[in-house]
Amino acid sequence: MKDIVFSNPDFLYLLIIMPLLIAYYIFRHKNNKPSLIISTDEGFKKLRPSLRVRLRHLSFVIRMIILSLLIIILARPQSSSSHRNVSTEGIDIVIALDISTSMLSEDFHPNRVEAAKKTAMEFIDNRPNDRIGLVVFAGESFTQCPVTIDHDVLKNLFKNIKCGMITDGTAIGNGLATAINRLKDSKAKSKVIILLTDGVNNTGFIAPLTAAEIAKTFGIRVYTIGIGTRGYAPYPFQTPFGIQYQNIPVEIDEGLLRQIAQITDGKYFRATGNKALENIYSDIDKLEKTRIDVTVYSRRTEEFLPYAIAAGILFIFELLLRFFYFRNIP
Repeated sequence: MKDIVFSNPDFLYLLIIMPLLIAYYIFRHKNNKPSLIISTDEGFKKLRPSLRVRLRHLSFVIRMIILSLLIIILARPQSSSSHRNVSTEGIDIVIALDISTSMLSEDFHPNRVEAAKKTAMEFIDNRPNDRIGLVVFAGESFTQCPVTIDHDVLKNLFKNIKCGMITDGTAIGNGLATAINRLKDSKAKSKVIILLTDGVNNTGFIAPLTAAEIAKTFGIRVYTIGIGTRGYAPYPFQTPFGIQYQNIPVEIDEGLLRQIAQITDGKYFRATGNKALENIYSDIDKLEKTRIDVTVYSRRTEEFLPYAIAAGILFIFELLLRFFYFRNIP
């Protein structure tokens, strides 16, 4: 019933007559008992009421249920998705996520990429009025999801991300440029890219600082996050004897990430845990918001048929009881 709405809910007030009808029935039958004058009742003392006597009120109960169903049918139950054209306050955000194999390092639990996905999805849940998109990059980059208000679709696409989907490497410039391409035509006053990476730019056709200058041209702020502990991090290697772990140095080009953030009037964070992501979300909350129009589609389906079928079956059943099982003898 949680997805059911009523087109004519005022008819449900008719249910108020149900207690009145029940009270009238009880009052009417309270002293309505047959009597028989006999010399002695000794022969009747051991008799027990028959099943027919015990069920003598069943017809009335069925009629009350039928009446309740008819009132519900008059109220026109409908299944509804609350969809309509609305305007909402928000900003346009693209999350650019590094999925190079180094993101499998386990200085985060269970590893960097899974921790980044989990925290990003929590961020999405906390931003219901923002259009958010997703870009992934390694040696190349592509758009996993364009900016959308449909966050359920976005989170489902997030779940499918894994390292090894694309050519390995760290093309920060390409990832940033792809994210810019998703925002450059946006009409929002505030446009933000959240760039998460754990490495050093080592491939790609676009220099990261060039991409940053392009972002600045389009009025896009870039918040950069360097993911990884300080020093060494355990990394899983596949060997003929199973997975073996080796500590590898954590190398993040913090100078480059700071420059990108500075050029675009954003901020740089070093994420050695989830706290850095919480800080960046707090900063995004302070950005100027803009009104966007969202088109949502509506569809309602009449749901009275199950109630009508139930009422019809009970009506026939009550007729059969009245004329055969509880038939009155004049």
